[in-house]
Amino acid sequence: MTTGEEIGTPAMTVGSAPGRLPLLGHLVPLARQPLEFLRSLPAHGDLVSIGFGPRTAYVVCHPALADTVLRNSRVFDKGGPFWEQARLAAGDGVGTCTHAPHRRQRRLVQPAFHPQKMPDYAAVMAEEAAAAIRPWRDEQMLDVLAVLDAVTARVTARCLFAADLAPEETAATGRCLAAVLEGMFWGMLTPPGLKWFPTPSSRRFRNAVRQLDQLVFRLIATQRRGEADHGGMLAVLITSRDENGDALDDREIRDQLLNFIIAGTETSAAMVAWALYLLTGHPHVQQRLHTEVDTVLAGRTATYDDLPHLPYTHRVLTETLRLFPPAWMVTRTVTEHTQLAGHPLPAGTTLLYSPYLIHHRADLYCDPERFDPDRWDPEQSATLPRGAFTPFGAGARKCMGDTFGMQEATLTLATITAHWRLDLPPASTTRPQARATLRPHPLHMRLHQRHPDNEGTP
Repeated sequence: MTTGEEIGTPAMTVGSAPGRLPLLGHLVPLARQPLEFLRSLPAHGDLVSIGFGPRTAYVVCHPALADTVLRNSRVFDKGGPFWEQARLAAGDGVGTCTHAPHRRQRRLVQPAFHPQKMPDYAAVMAEEAAAAIRPWRDEQMLDVLAVLDAVTARVTARCLFAADLAPEETAATGRCLAAVLEGMFWGMLTPPGLKWFPTPSSRRFRNAVRQLDQLVFRLIATQRRGEADHGGMLAVLITSRDENGDALDDREIRDQLLNFIIAGTETSAAMVAWALYLLTGHPHVQQRLHTEVDTVLAGRTATYDDLPHLPYTHRVLTETLRLFPPAWMVTRTVTEHTQLAGHPLPAGTTLLYSPYLIHHRADLYCDPERFDPDRWDPEQSATLPRGAFTPFGAGARKCMGDTFGMQEATLTLATITAHWRLDLPPASTTRPQARATLRPHPLHMRLHQRHPDNEGTP
């Protein structure tokens, strides 16, 4: 591709979102009702300009344009307010770095996600899912996100560091992650001239990053001294070498680990939490899921060998990702003058890409607000155009942990639903909380034990 070359389909439309305010642009609806605002944008064009504070940014609203942006990471690089804020927390890891160092980083990190490692990771996931549900009692009220956050935090710690964190460390890590993700969102929406202002959110963000640094550097030092089991991803990162024989230093390893912790813990917990929430309002889906897990598991914990036999569970989670993709909005930066949808974009232009927006387009998904796992029957899903479903991104920058995350969510959801049915108490309200990830908040549910006479124990 040469500078200024047309990218995307020339017949596509370019428009502007109404209601832009001086200096603030569209930051008010992005902060107050971001999901509703995003869903309104396709009516104004396939590429829509908005005011991102005093700056103009362009929102990619068409799947073909989204696919182009995601697959051409040289021209549409990881930059803009979201990734600038993410790098303050996670540094230049494989998920947050710009285009130039990405190939080296991916080669160094890839062994940690080799398919041969997935059975070992699955064993950890199965153990933690079983341990989580063991103390549950019939009719108990459960803070679902708190439980799932703890499960995914322990899984992440064991798979990354091959070590168990103490309960207080797990809880502290969860609080730090919440503060980091809140700070990433509000930092992204803060105009550049005000980023220096020490808001409560920014202070919590900086303190949380410092605490995560202390934990990660301590675990790196322990691993290097040989005081921990050498089976986790950390050991892989320490021993990896690039084509020149160079290893990652401690700061580079720290960046990779924080990339994994931030991306892996929150997203998997949110995926399972949303799935449990959606099942309560769709009893026919819940019944089909129960039938599958009862047939496959017969009351036991799900394992790696069960994954191929849980297709409907996988579809439930895939449809959950369509409705509520954890990484619901990110930014990209144009690195050279080019065109998108027939519109010139100079270098430095900020693009916003939202899987949530595209996943809710009625021309792509019939009745897009309806929860329908059967959309992901292979014959139906094969008709979707490229760019229509990208919860993990696409191209060379697609999330490396997509298989890891889906495996964890499938094993956790199957294990929970094999033993328990969860419902929402009367008059309870749950809404999407749009921060750096998209989570249900609050989510308190009542437990109902299934198959109480089953002799199998989790």
